[in-house]
Amino acid sequence: MRYLIDGHNLIPKVPGLSLEAMDDEQQLIELLQEFCRRPGHRRRGAWLEVFFDQASPGQAGTQRYGMVTAHFVSQSRTADQAILERLKRLGKQAHNYTVVSSDHQVQNGAHEARAAVLSSEEFAVLLGTGGAKQDDTVEHRPQSTLSPQEVEEWLEIFGTGNEEDGQL
Repeated sequence: MRYLIDGHNLIPKVPGLSLEAMDDEQQLIELLQEFCRRPGHRRRGAWLEVFFDQASPGQAGTQRYGMVTAHFVSQSRTADQAILERLKRLGKQAHNYTVVSSDHQVQNGAHEARAAVLSSEEFAVLLGTGGAKQDDTVEHRPQSTLSPQEVEEWLEIFGTGNEEDGQL
């Protein structure tokens, strides 16, 4: 499972983390590393990219932390923009990714790119910090939604369940 994570959107949803903390980004990276080390996620090849905006001058760039890649986005852009640009670069491969954000613009961009979406609240639960116990053997991928055009195409292919022609 591959994830693109809106870091500053996730931090306030994780109990024990705060955007006010000096090392909030490092704390999240450590939680994400632990998430990747779990047996169920390691077996499925969990791989994460986390995006943090408002990097201090001279601190913007990308850094690897094992299976976690942290993108520190310069102050001239937002993490939201960086995530949407990453999805665009992925092209058709975007469907292999899950975008983690509660920002509706990011979620809409992810849907358009055919990536799966998890809210930050849902992902906080997966991290094991949201109070709910998770079964690591189950893949937590939300159902993708169909566009109205796709629904119409499927209805055309399979019929509308019209009782007049004997279909249910």
